[in-house]
Amino acid sequence: MKIEVASRVGQVEEYYFSRKLREIAHMRAEGMDIINLGIGSPDRMPSPQVIQRLCEESAKDDQHGYQSYAGIMPLKKAFANWCQDRFALELDPGTEILPLIGSKEGIMHISMTYLEAGDEVLVPDPGYPTYQSAALLTGASVRKYHLSSAEGWQPNLERLAQEDLSRVKIMWVNYPHMPTGARADSGTFAALVKFGIDKDILICHDNPYAFILNDQPQSLLAVPGAKEVVIELHSLSKTFNMAGWRVGFLAGARERIHEVLRFKSNMDSGMFKPLQLAAAEALGLSTDWYEDLNKVYRSRRQLAEELLTNLGCRFDRDQVGMFVWARIPNEYDDGRAMADRILEEAHTFITPGSIFGQGGSKYVRVSLCSTEEVFSEAIRRCAIVSKPKVDLP
Repeated sequence: MKIEVASRVGQVEEYYFSRKLREIAHMRAEGMDIINLGIGSPDRMPSPQVIQRLCEESAKDDQHGYQSYAGIMPLKKAFANWCQDRFALELDPGTEILPLIGSKEGIMHISMTYLEAGDEVLVPDPGYPTYQSAALLTGASVRKYHLSSAEGWQPNLERLAQEDLSRVKIMWVNYPHMPTGARADSGTFAALVKFGIDKDILICHDNPYAFILNDQPQSLLAVPGAKEVVIELHSLSKTFNMAGWRVGFLAGARERIHEVLRFKSNMDSGMFKPLQLAAAEALGLSTDWYEDLNKVYRSRRQLAEELLTNLGCRFDRDQVGMFVWARIPNEYDDGRAMADRILEEAHTFITPGSIFGQGGSKYVRVSLCSTEEVFSEAIRRCAIVSKPKVDLP
């Protein structure tokens, strides 16, 4: 008997890092010592008081039942207070916040709530691959909008406005931008809100990197009039070293939250209550937490820049976030060729920029989620990487 997968699954590939981690595991099983500087999974612990809160709440006998699909009020109030303190963004915790089992889940929920066959989605190139795969799984069509270093990795909304956007329902944006580390220029956010209103397009802002090596954290929802046309995703994964905990939230107008909840309530049965209470604890941490976290990433970034400089790459020192995005030397055809050579010769994995779209083909990305000792070893190993041969005319 042959069981065929649904046609929608045929439109998406297995996530790149899923395949690559399996390849690295195979190499390690064969005895190779592989350094992984690819994926952005924080290697440091969450705050001790957050872990303590989780343990304390988990030990109570009344904390283990099903929870509300919409999240518990203490967590939603903590999200609201955090947004007020960090972004000067006022949100009603009862109606304008929806906790998520990770913001990646939110990308899928948003896509399934609003998209269907015949719709189009504006997706950045380069950009996070999940925006595209989630859209394709709904049956919608993806329309790439291209970002470039020449334009500061900002969307050219004037150029977009000249196109036929009548079928476009959603536009994905992400600042600080992953993978390039670009911040939104002054005026980009206001222009996005106006664009969404003028074109009747829902602007979905994915905002997980606002506090990593960034002294200007911003929320698109804080722009006047934004709630009319913007919904925004946040995550505790990067800011609080809680990637495996899977806690995020969606913020937006009451109507948008209710619409997404209609879909989400059919997909899960609520989040573990002690986890929600521990997440609320994390959101209440003082500014010392952010400063200590960034002190670590700042030291690592210096080593990542040294590594990339030694490999002949060029990069913008003003980029923010937990990665370094770098232009490859001209000797390589693309970032994948360079990454493959480094993995083969130095047993060090860095991410080729092409997985983020055609606009990233001449780039590579290095994650800051490894210790200084690991970076020093990677620098030592990569010193032996040979340059590709160039055919002379």
